[in-house]
Amino acid sequence: MPRHDLHRFSRHFSSYTELRVQENTNVGITFIKGNNTGNTRSVMGGVSARVYQDGSWGFSSSPDLDEPMVRSVIRAATDNATFMNSRVKKGQGNLPQVQATGHADFATHKPRASQKVLVDFVKEIDAHIAATYPGLSSRTVSLSVTDMEKTLLTSDGSSAYSLTPRSLIYVILTVHQDGEPVELFESFGGRGQFEDVFSSPSELYEGIARQHQHLMNKAQGVFASAGVQMCVLDAELAGILAHEAIGHTAEADLVLGGSVAGALLEQEVASPLVTLVDFAHTALGSTCPVPVYVDDEGTPAEDAVVIRDGVLKTFLHNKETAAHFGVAPAGNARAYQFSDEPLIRMRNTAILPGKSRLEDMIASVDDGYYLVKPGNGQADSTSEFMFSVPLGYEIKNGKLGRAIRETTISGVAFHMLKTVTMVSEDMKWMCAGMCGKKQMIPVGMGGPAIKCTISIGGR
Repeated sequence: MPRHDLHRFSRHFSSYTELRVQENTNVGITFIKGNNTGNTRSVMGGVSARVYQDGSWGFSSSPDLDEPMVRSVIRAATDNATFMNSRVKKGQGNLPQVQATGHADFATHKPRASQKVLVDFVKEIDAHIAATYPGLSSRTVSLSVTDMEKTLLTSDGSSAYSLTPRSLIYVILTVHQDGEPVELFESFGGRGQFEDVFSSPSELYEGIARQHQHLMNKAQGVFASAGVQMCVLDAELAGILAHEAIGHTAEADLVLGGSVAGALLEQEVASPLVTLVDFAHTALGSTCPVPVYVDDEGTPAEDAVVIRDGVLKTFLHNKETAAHFGVAPAGNARAYQFSDEPLIRMRNTAILPGKSRLEDMIASVDDGYYLVKPGNGQADSTSEFMFSVPLGYEIKNGKLGRAIRETTISGVAFHMLKTVTMVSEDMKWMCAGMCGKKQMIPVGMGGPAIKCTISIGGR
């Protein structure tokens, strides 16, 4: 997408206004058992304007980027806000005034790969799996590449450009055991354009070998014993709990809608070992999976410490909810498409590492489970959750035992986190996360492993 100088349109702003030009490019390539079942490339872009007047919003968008259309979009959003304000009359006053400038360009400096090169790359991985693991009953290899490119100007004087790419390869391996399919999923890659994330199919082969070994273990596995069990949740499971079961309850729009977190501010909601942060762009000295430097309202993005030493400290805000609660916004307003309004969204949500070694955590459990990977699941505004667990192992007398078949974990996150007695010293990010709150958007989730008691499903 050509760079856009939006400043020439500022003379058309008559109220608080956000003007955003955005283009999302998506590539999808899939092979199933050697057959190329998907090969797509799509580009969706356009301009949007959002205008605020005394508590009422107006929004308009268009896929056309010529100058008359941009002016028309600003005018339509302004008219919409004026109309809504004349009918509703919320009388909420002005939004917090913030100003930020940012330039975050994660584009590759290497020559771009053609669609054919991408197809051949995925095909080579599929061929390797077919040749190396002939006992599989099915295999799926998919490439997903997303570039989100945004230019923003606000009437407060914020101006920002960002290109945030993500490149992922998904591998699903399936065997049949006792007439039933047993499946295991793995993702590879993360932030960056394809050329920077993947250089050779062979780089994935070691990870695929581990995935296959886990699958074979799972195929010979046993069912977990249902009930409340002592478990060590590996980093990926801890990460998805941090996002789904805690992070969403602390989003201020959901708090205003009745989330359980609304009554828990400054109260103990977890073990003192637990500190949970929604990182803006940098965590522990490294760039996060989804770095946000300036959000889609023009607010400079800062870390939000949701839980500190077990105590709920803050909510996640946009400008409007920050004004309502009398706090400063920290840059949590994000939109996925040009035609989407910014919503309060997490960015990179994680529990901070502790001081324990994973080996010691497992050794401290006499009878329980080491749960490795999360699957599908859900959580609600009470912090109640249920997630599938496609990979885990028994712990017997402090040692890993047999793999377990697909199971579930469930509970109330604010209760479960109070049972945490150990937190590992390492940190791991899930780089393939997508959050589906009204509009899909990439997120980062991560953390250490945690030892806790949790309800686990059986056969």
